[in-house]
Amino acid sequence: MSTPTRYELRGATALITLDHPPINGLGLALRTGIVDALDQALADPAVQAIVLTGTARAFSGGADVKEFGTPKAGMEPRLPVVIAALENSPKPVVAAVAGVCMGGGLELALGAHFRVAQRDAQIALPEVKLGLIPGAGGTQRLPRLVGLEAALNLIVSGASVKAAQFEGTPLFDAVTDGDVVAAALAFAEQAVAEGKPLKRARDLKLKDPQAEAWLQFARNTVAATAKGWPAPLKCVEAVALSASKGFDEGLRLERDIFLGLMATPESRALRHVFTAERAAAKIPDVPEDTPLRTIAKVGVIGAGTMGGGITMNFLNAGIPVVLLEMKQEALDRGIATIRKNYDNSMKKGKLKPEQVEQRMALITPTLGYEGLADVDLVIEAVFEDMGVKETVFRTLDEVCKPGAILASNTSYLNVDKIAQFTQRPQDVIGLHFFSPANVMRLLEVVRGAATANDVLATSMALAKKIKKVAIVSGVCDGFIGNRMLARYGAAAQSLVNAGALPQQVDKALQQGYGLAMGPFRMGDLAGLDIGWATRKRKAAEAGVEMKPIVADKLCEAGRYGQKTGAGWYRYEAGQRDPIPDPVTEALITEYRAANGITPRKVGDDEIVERCIYALVNEGARILEEGIAARASDIDLVYLNGYGHPAQRGGPMLYADTVGLANVVRALKRFAAEPGADPSWQPAPLLAKLAAEGKTFS
Repeated sequence: MSTPTRYELRGATALITLDHPPINGLGLALRTGIVDALDQALADPAVQAIVLTGTARAFSGGADVKEFGTPKAGMEPRLPVVIAALENSPKPVVAAVAGVCMGGGLELALGAHFRVAQRDAQIALPEVKLGLIPGAGGTQRLPRLVGLEAALNLIVSGASVKAAQFEGTPLFDAVTDGDVVAAALAFAEQAVAEGKPLKRARDLKLKDPQAEAWLQFARNTVAATAKGWPAPLKCVEAVALSASKGFDEGLRLERDIFLGLMATPESRALRHVFTAERAAAKIPDVPEDTPLRTIAKVGVIGAGTMGGGITMNFLNAGIPVVLLEMKQEALDRGIATIRKNYDNSMKKGKLKPEQVEQRMALITPTLGYEGLADVDLVIEAVFEDMGVKETVFRTLDEVCKPGAILASNTSYLNVDKIAQFTQRPQDVIGLHFFSPANVMRLLEVVRGAATANDVLATSMALAKKIKKVAIVSGVCDGFIGNRMLARYGAAAQSLVNAGALPQQVDKALQQGYGLAMGPFRMGDLAGLDIGWATRKRKAAEAGVEMKPIVADKLCEAGRYGQKTGAGWYRYEAGQRDPIPDPVTEALITEYRAANGITPRKVGDDEIVERCIYALVNEGARILEEGIAARASDIDLVYLNGYGHPAQRGGPMLYADTVGLANVVRALKRFAAEPGADPSWQPAPLLAKLAAEGKTFS
């Protein structure tokens, strides 16, 4: 078994190299390795100095998040003990920093007596993004090295900056463009030769006559922008200790704050998301070394809102796109919209004029399928109708080169059936982008029964290149997100039938639970006609008569949502603010009367319970059927595609937090109501986990 550190002598200097791929996470094994190597150097009389370094990719990316909440996290040597060992070394310790130096990695470097950095090394204390503060002295050492203001900016934002930004400050004794290890070894030799005093950050005094004024400004600013998250204000509180307390007391209080935040639901949720995103990239039955297909040119069919947004993803990544439309007018309009989007970004300072032109130059417009003959991947974004999809895929099968990946952007339709329209079902996959496709991070990668492993692996790698959070889904109606959304929407609709109004349901889920947008506002934004068409399709496929719901009555009245100026709400021309509408209330009243429903009072807590537990229950079925590989994948779908609040960590983690037994009890109560939909019965997997006292995570 390989050791996580390498030890070698370079003259009279011991070189300790952290070698624990991929980013030198400071788990127990690496922490132990550092201390053991340090002890070896201190015990060797021939060693006069020590250089601690990482790889070209990473000095250290920080704590091993997988150990959070496990016994290993608290086992000695803990990170503060490792840092103290460096700091208290009687021999000079030089940190040679290259690549990523973040979180606990930067705190480790702060414990060295001297630091030499590569100019483009990326440094950060990003713990706030996990709902935490730096917990190994970062809030106490960094202000003493770079000043209160600079330290606060770095710690409260969690932003990554280049080491060059702090050249000339006590943070770095030298910054180099060359080999950082060679520079650090030379610095160590010089330190020994000149008898440089050992500099400890803990011994520095923070001298800032404007400290309290600046801290109060920071408190006011952060309080106004933290939006209820506890960690940002705690960052300010911890940094303030460096100006008002002695180092040891500040260190102790910092640790107390860190441990307190670790216990918050917000931090648990953010850590869950962090690990979930890394897990989502791993497909259990697809080897990590699966060879990838080359994607040098992409085809997109459809230049409308969705097709244009999809196109922009690839242009942003520098990948040429052949954009196909059937009519010149539609093609021109689509390209003009793409340019307008880029021009808006340019006006906001996000792009330079030459960048806009570079991206636009990557588009090759075409009115014929023959333009797709040499693309490596083609994505159709045409009307959501199986007959239309059949025409597209039969044509693609004829014109696309062998080995080209044929992808559908369908939101609901059967990818296996679409694959059967071709002679190459192994090359067919679903790539379900979310609107606006150039903004939304989520990409559902729908794996058909015949989809080849290399097609799936290539799609996942490509998603990462275009900066999407890719989640693998099996084939079912609506895949992960929209299948669950159908149950959520049905729960919301049943609440309106029972006695609530759309605005009450939306308000409860937005203010009481934290959703960005309630189900009725979301329906108006997406277009109520989409769900209407889906319900009609499902009824036709099942050979049954569709039983209208209130949403269908709205559509029959031409109320499709924002695009028609009215849906569940009314909208003023050019405005998106939802206005409760008496017309909607009248339709709801008529529906209740026609169906013999006597309205009752519906509480906000009931609204949240029914809607979110409906999501959870359907998510459990999706897991049991193998449509999703893990519960955390479902959480990522809802966090990145449906406005689920990050502080909840996704619906499945929320269920864990509430307690699965409590969720099951509520579902059984709903299922026992007269005339209840059978879908309220607890999913077998959910019931099993609850009975065993287990969780989804």
